[in-house]
Amino acid sequence: MKNLFAAFVYTALTAGAIMVPGSAAADLAAAELMREGDMKKLIFHDAPQATSSANFELADDAGKTNLDAYEGKYVLLNFWATWCAPCRKEMPMLAALQTEFGGEDFEVVTIAVGRNSPEGIKQFFKETGIDNLPRHQDPQQSLASQMGIFGLPITVLIDPDGREIARLRGDADWSSENARAIIATVLGRES
Repeated sequence: MKNLFAAFVYTALTAGAIMVPGSAAADLAAAELMREGDMKKLIFHDAPQATSSANFELADDAGKTNLDAYEGKYVLLNFWATWCAPCRKEMPMLAALQTEFGGEDFEVVTIAVGRNSPEGIKQFFKETGIDNLPRHQDPQQSLASQMGIFGLPITVLIDPDGREIARLRGDADWSSENARAIIATVLGRES
């Protein structure tokens, strides 16, 4: 059965479904085939895409950084805002993914886009029970505009080389078995 699946993945890859070198290709192809429900909105790119080197602000006036700081791990990058109702619904699910999968090879990173006061972000996190996600900000929307973020929420999956490999527009049920299985597959973990 595994050989049949490997042959299917190889056929899909050579037909141009997803072109990614090495073992990651099989993981991404398998993850793409798993999409159901809300995860059908998670669109895997045919080839990895460049992200941006624009800076964004770290929480609590700790300075600035950019996405290069996360190289070496998969990142589920969520663009959101305090006024965004779907973001309020989605954020606890993203926090649960961080709890389950976060570590040396994966991190959920949240960036508030536009006018979001630091106090408003703290209040949002308190009201939604979030204590394990970053409160980063992109007040000038530099990163968001360079990455084509129009509308919120938008979640981007970035590979360890800092390239965008998938994107989901709108909110999703990140607590679903399907979402968790996709993340586990991308990471090469058993779901």
